[in-house]
Amino acid sequence: MEKINVTETFLPPLEGYFQLLEKVWRSKTLTNRGAYVKELEGEIQKYLGSKNKPLAVGNGTLAIQIAIKSLSLSGEIITTPFSYVATTSSLVWENCKPVFVDVHYDHLTIDAELIESAITEKTSAILATHVFGNTCEIEKIKKIADKYNLKVIYDAAHSFGVKYNGKSVFDYGDISTCSFHCTKLFHTGEGGAIFCNDSNFKDDIYLKHNFGHNGEGIITGVGINGKLSEIHAVLGLSVLPHINDLISTRKRVNDFYTSNLNFRLFRGLKIRQHTEFNYSYFPIIFKDNSLLLKAISALNTANIFPRRYFYPSLNTLEYVDNVKCPISDEVSDTIICLPMSHKITIKQMRLICDIINKIK
Repeated sequence: MEKINVTETFLPPLEGYFQLLEKVWRSKTLTNRGAYVKELEGEIQKYLGSKNKPLAVGNGTLAIQIAIKSLSLSGEIITTPFSYVATTSSLVWENCKPVFVDVHYDHLTIDAELIESAITEKTSAILATHVFGNTCEIEKIKKIADKYNLKVIYDAAHSFGVKYNGKSVFDYGDISTCSFHCTKLFHTGEGGAIFCNDSNFKDDIYLKHNFGHNGEGIITGVGINGKLSEIHAVLGLSVLPHINDLISTRKRVNDFYTSNLNFRLFRGLKIRQHTEFNYSYFPIIFKDNSLLLKAISALNTANIFPRRYFYPSLNTLEYVDNVKCPISDEVSDTIICLPMSHKITIKQMRLICDIINKIK
């Protein structure tokens, strides 16, 4: 049987992509913020209806690191243990200390009710993840941040196209970051973006992603090479027109799983109220680890490969302080994301549901 992975990268029609590539070839400009990177930024802003134009960067991890550096963060940063490792490793890389707060049982995002008790005189910011595109408790986090004069970064790697209260999710926090990795709903092969909602930091973010260059022969501060190439940008421009269809297709997959899975041994993700979801992932959380392992084994035998996502819980990493986060620890030990893509068929989804429903 054909292998079914947790996701399959959407590749746009080659004809349109090659037409754009030919223009790149004729321009002889492959990087250094060429015309297509700028066009992509504008088209993304237009599609999202965001108040801010994104700054395209080389990947989503760079986006977080540049955000931390541009906000001059130091000391302790309150964050979530349930996210991809880049959320935590970026903090450590930038010489900040992650302070973990457990997650909400239903929504899997950082539990805002626990944040305030974790704040100390060393706390400089909150770095929270919109998990699988499911939005954080944005109003509560803003209220806490304002009370203690903290910055807020949202790791919105999974959140392209997501809206909260009718606005792009990228319009919240001081900075939101996104990944355009090829496994994401919208992608440029490799890439990412920074959405800055504080005008005081926009120029600095630009400088930091471009070596500190501020005109010919002028260097303003320390920067790195965070730029996106023209080749990646034209791939993004080729993918973007298909996003609405991709979201609609994923919603149908989501609805099929929801209708055909027997939720007696596991539960699903509860989407936060007022969230317009993008259906990027379909996680299920088993009652215990033995059931998860049985499900993975049975699916793998049928050449089907879900993903333990996110695993492990980040508070257990060797380079951080190991604190107890009971919900994150348990969820990380019992969660898998089922195959979700534009190519998956009803026959394949039915097989997946049949296999999982037979687990005892």
